[in-house]
Amino acid sequence: MEKVPMTAGGFAALEAELKDRQQVQRQRIITAIAEARALGDLSENAEYHAAKEAQSLNEGRIMELESLIGRADIIDVAKLGGDTIKFGATVKLIDDDTEEEKSYQIVGEPESDVKSGKVSIGSPIARALIGKKVGDSVQVNTPGGGKSYEVVSVVFR
Repeated sequence: MEKVPMTAGGFAALEAELKDRQQVQRQRIITAIAEARALGDLSENAEYHAAKEAQSLNEGRIMELESLIGRADIIDVAKLGGDTIKFGATVKLIDDDTEEEKSYQIVGEPESDVKSGKVSIGSPIARALIGKKVGDSVQVNTPGGGKSYEVVSVVFR
């Protein structure tokens, strides 16, 4: 099985989601199924079918989370260092066109969330940043076209 790199924070978030789905969501869905079953004819019971679908989705996500947690390769970003961008680095960039400052942390696929500034190690921007240093210029090919950034800072926290 292929190991999945992730930060300690990302691993903790996956464990918390798994616990919630197993202990809270699962019980809520079981109750919803029981209540829908009590309404009678299951063939035309929309509540029953919705609850069964929710159960299927929840159990599928539980299996996915258990797999990710089992294959996790937890990397303690606080122990990393250096001036070269690598997994776990939080990078400040300046867009060469707009002078807008952006900050991204390079994380594992399961914990990526661009809105919160976490980009997957496999994303175009992370691939372009890996190996660069402060002061380097980076060309990123995105679905929206090419972008150019300057690396302003690299920290590991």
